[in-house]
Amino acid sequence: MAASLGPVTRLAPATYERVYGAPVQPERVVGIGVVGYGYWGPNLVRNFTLTPGARMVAVSDLSHNRLVDVQAHYPSIKTTPCYEDMLLDPEIDAVAIATPVSSHFRLAMQAMEAGKHVLVEKPLALNSAQAALLVEEAERRGLTLMVDHTFVYHGAVRKIRDLVKSGQIGRLHYFDSTRVNLGLFQRDVDVLWDLAVHDLSIMDYVIGETPHAVAATGAAHVPGQPVNIAYLTCFFADSLIAHINVNWLAPVKVRRTLIGGDRQMIVYDDLEPSEKVKVYDRGITLGDGPAGPDGPYEMFVGYRTGDMWAPKVSSTEALSLEAAHFVECIRERKAPLTDGKAGLRIVRILEAATQSLKQGGCPVDL
Repeated sequence: MAASLGPVTRLAPATYERVYGAPVQPERVVGIGVVGYGYWGPNLVRNFTLTPGARMVAVSDLSHNRLVDVQAHYPSIKTTPCYEDMLLDPEIDAVAIATPVSSHFRLAMQAMEAGKHVLVEKPLALNSAQAALLVEEAERRGLTLMVDHTFVYHGAVRKIRDLVKSGQIGRLHYFDSTRVNLGLFQRDVDVLWDLAVHDLSIMDYVIGETPHAVAATGAAHVPGQPVNIAYLTCFFADSLIAHINVNWLAPVKVRRTLIGGDRQMIVYDDLEPSEKVKVYDRGITLGDGPAGPDGPYEMFVGYRTGDMWAPKVSSTEALSLEAAHFVECIRERKAPLTDGKAGLRIVRILEAATQSLKQGGCPVDL
């Protein structure tokens, strides 16, 4: 890590021009185009409209009614049903893609071929081959490719990662997540690709390691529709195991993650209005017991019960932070926290999970 240069003194524009003989060059505003104004597109437009250093230029959608809605709320934003018009617009530097997963690869590749930076809604692509091609294209052209893994920018998830990386939780034993609700059924992906991608992105960010194998089971209860309930297990080194339960047919909405270490344990409940993260000083202790029939001593398990505390977490909207990070990465030419490589890692896990589903839950090596 480079040594700190200390605080930076910014000269007033008049002083800068007197010292250096040239006027200050303002930082270039990044022009944003959003394609897809269905479920997630409006959130992207709203946040980019409020992001310093960004300017919402245009929205593209095939629905005339949606484009009318855009103009009603944002009269200054251009609208077009033709995606190619957006790619030819010199005012647009970056494209945010909020369309069905089956179109991600084509739209992202077209955008980069037109010289645009790209933010893609999760998951990055339908398979790892497509995702790898997008990563290669971004690197070849020197463009920013970022995946909309929104939860990575959530204050609660960032706090959890800080706790894990600090060693306070100890050596991790398990990551257990439940994400269930009644709906929304997707047409082009199953429940793993729709919901588990959130938990996998959290897992990837918090643990910082890639599993060596995955296994998945599930079922489809609607004829002609994809799997709507699934259980995914990820196997890591050192006995760490992750389990993710996703379901489109649950009577209640649950968004809860348990992370257990040998020192402390974390409960993350995204539906909690205030104390989303709780840290429990609880666990087990191992010791030698009295002599037994199998040897001079037997191992016994004791239980440690301590306090619970809820750390303060940022309440800033995650998508707002993500939008600002995307603009910052474009300006400073640096890799995003959720770059194309992170998206590729998640797609590879989902791809292996799909293969395991077809094999009746047999583990698939990564």
